[in-house]
Amino acid sequence: MTGKIKNKNSALKVNKGIEQPSSFNPEAAKLFKGSKPGLLSIEEYVEGIRSGNRTILSQAITLIESSLPSHQQLAEKIMELCLPLSGNSIRIGITGVPGVGKSTFIESLGKELTLAGHKLAVLAIDPSSKRTKGSILGDKTRMEELATDANAFIRPSPSAGSLGGIAQKTKEIIVLCEAAGFDIIFVETVGVGQSETAVHSMVDFFLLLMLAGAGDELQGIKRGIMEMADAIVINKADGDNLKKAELAQREYKNALHLFPPTESGWIPFVSTCSAREKKGINEIWEKILEYETLAKKDGYFPKRRKEQELKIMFETINDYFIGNFKTNFTIKKLLPDIENKVLKGEISSYKAAKQLLEVYFENISIDK
Repeated sequence: MTGKIKNKNSALKVNKGIEQPSSFNPEAAKLFKGSKPGLLSIEEYVEGIRSGNRTILSQAITLIESSLPSHQQLAEKIMELCLPLSGNSIRIGITGVPGVGKSTFIESLGKELTLAGHKLAVLAIDPSSKRTKGSILGDKTRMEELATDANAFIRPSPSAGSLGGIAQKTKEIIVLCEAAGFDIIFVETVGVGQSETAVHSMVDFFLLLMLAGAGDELQGIKRGIMEMADAIVINKADGDNLKKAELAQREYKNALHLFPPTESGWIPFVSTCSAREKKGINEIWEKILEYETLAKKDGYFPKRRKEQELKIMFETINDYFIGNFKTNFTIKKLLPDIENKVLKGEISSYKAAKQLLEVYFENISIDK
């Protein structure tokens, strides 16, 4: 006998499932309408950026971050045409150790700004692994409201371990965002290394987020960054942590008196806030505007931007030179032998470097 035996008295029963919600977000889709796949012409990229098409803006940023020569050439031409459209924003660097609440703070302040009619771009420098080149890139998941805000744009960018690369790429992305009409730019960094120096060299205002009672283990990080800060904000000043935050505020105010006066004449302020409860956020923004007014009035604002442009130019030259040096065919052949001699103590590091440079420049002369 063939066929299946049906048992009407079986205890197994399959209930009808519920209808699953659609993964398509119509509100988010509106933000990306009007783009097409593949590479566009230079004119299409520039016009798309000018019109605020964030998909085309994202594609142009991808070209900037790409290492392909053809993409780099296209990105350079887009940059040239967008440069005259840039500069009309205030650029704010935001840093702090992991767990300080940067994403919550940025979203809390960001929502206040977009509701007031501002257009905000958040550029998050993500700490890539030097070994694997992998990165976290989690800011869009942590800033859910801003990620779907029509007046906000979030772009995480891997640092790929190069400080010069951070400065060059992020500065170019800032230009594109300004050309797209964003009048406030946040540049976020993780706050555990030298990337803060690179961010400081491309922003107008540098804000350091701190925690109360973090302990002496962070003092080494604080010292160097505190000297660059235009504002120190103790976050999570709520509940049982409020008194600790107020005490930390007094301590940091006293510590700032030990630092030399700033070139701008601005006295860095220390405040407390609760990004989660949205307390003290508006007061911080008012202080940032106060700084902008002061810096523009005495001419420091444009002077600093010009100095930053020159610094990034030299960092770019330095990065390009090192990259070209390492990929030079003759140097690649010589390097293992010279490295071995240095390790064996047969030649000093300085003499080895001098020999390699002499060979490199001779090689360039022959190529010319």
